[in-house]
Amino acid sequence: MPKVILKGFIIVPEPDLNAVKAELINHKRLTLSEPGCLVFEVVQCTINPYRFDVYEEFIDRDSFERHQARVKSSACGKVSANIERHYSQQSAG
Repeated sequence: MPKVILKGFIIVPEPDLNAVKAELINHKRLTLSEPGCLVFEVVQCTINPYRFDVYEEFIDRDSFERHQARVKSSACGKVSANIERHYSQQSAG
């Protein structure tokens, strides 16, 4: 199966910024420990503090779908409910 690559950015509403930044530390740790996660990067923009660039790689579609399901039911899913997501997905390999 080809790996799944997700890339793009998110825009965090100002009232949610501190909560999202605080939870992002835990979210990164949990995601990187998931079976099938190859790369997980979320970097705050230096020009626009409400924008975070996102890049993820998972070994296959199943790993990516398990990640998505975990996020929806996690603390990160709750604090990030109001963010704007601007992603593209592709398969590689």
